[in-house]
Amino acid sequence: MSNLNTLMAIYDAFGRGDLPAILDRLSDAIDWEYGEPTTTVPWLQRRQGKEGAQAGLIATFTNMELISFKPKSFIEGEGVIVVLFDTEFNVKGTGKRVVEEDAVHIWRFDEQGKVARFRHRVDTHQQQLAST
Repeated sequence: MSNLNTLMAIYDAFGRGDLPAILDRLSDAIDWEYGEPTTTVPWLQRRQGKEGAQAGLIATFTNMELISFKPKSFIEGEGVIVVLFDTEFNVKGTGKRVVEEDAVHIWRFDEQGKVARFRHRVDTHQQQLAST
């Protein structure tokens, strides 16, 4: 399976809320939300391994009411895919809405075609305000 096919399967599973199908495509040693966190938003925290990725995804599913999620541009390079997407969601705990245009996902793949690193590039300030 190509990296792009893997990613499309992940996005399809995300749309269904199918956590096992997502986890199946992740490396056991995945670095989820790699880099230093710049916010305390629960779904944007750095986590390690499949267990950490699962916790991050559960934070997403339990804290957000997804209104729309539209991946629209896929930029593929050697072992990496960058995705521009638009999304809109409500934060369940506050009822506040987040609207993002051209937010970014960065997906890095290992030699086995599994996701080894993942990161959001979003308006962390907007999401922080919405989550508090």
